[in-house]
Amino acid sequence: MSEIPKPRRPALRDSAALDAMAGGTDPVAQMHAAHETAAVLLGVGRAGSDPQVTRRLISVVDEVGITTLADLWADRPARSLPGALYRLYALREWALADLSSAAREYAAGVHYSEPNHAVAGADPTGPEEVRSVIDAILRGVFDGDFAIAMERAAAFARVVAAGRDFLGAGDEQASARLMTLADDLAASARLWRTNKLD
Repeated sequence: MSEIPKPRRPALRDSAALDAMAGGTDPVAQMHAAHETAAVLLGVGRAGSDPQVTRRLISVVDEVGITTLADLWADRPARSLPGALYRLYALREWALADLSSAAREYAAGVHYSEPNHAVAGADPTGPEEVRSVIDAILRGVFDGDFAIAMERAAAFARVVAAGRDFLGAGDEQASARLMTLADDLAASARLWRTNKLD
């Protein structure tokens, strides 16, 4: 005679997990999706040497929108592969949204952050040069040294932050956020070099 199985107790979940499940989003699946999509995007770009593919990857935000990338990657730690990629794309989007302001702030910051200017490489510092540099930084993610691309982006953000402070062009929190972004990208570059950027 077989025993009647005892009923199982329901698993207890914390409120955040229950809220996420109620909204239809499994946080673990979301985390895996973020890391897998970032790895695939980077892998596709770095696997070949087709300039057309690289151009499409640089402008992926133009096709899918920054909010789509934010939904996928923005909640991941800044010092992770999806977090770093999101910040690189967000920096590009910010610069392209108002190239004149980005160029003005960058130009104003050059004198106060010359070593970072040398690393970022926007010279001369007009709007088209800023567009060219920001695209070159993202191009380096896919067909260059990923760590150097992140260091260049960090340097670019530091120069802009210095320029904002000099011009009084933004609030202190905006400059602080740029400096935090720069620190996170520089730290991500170090992690990448030691194969610890997940």
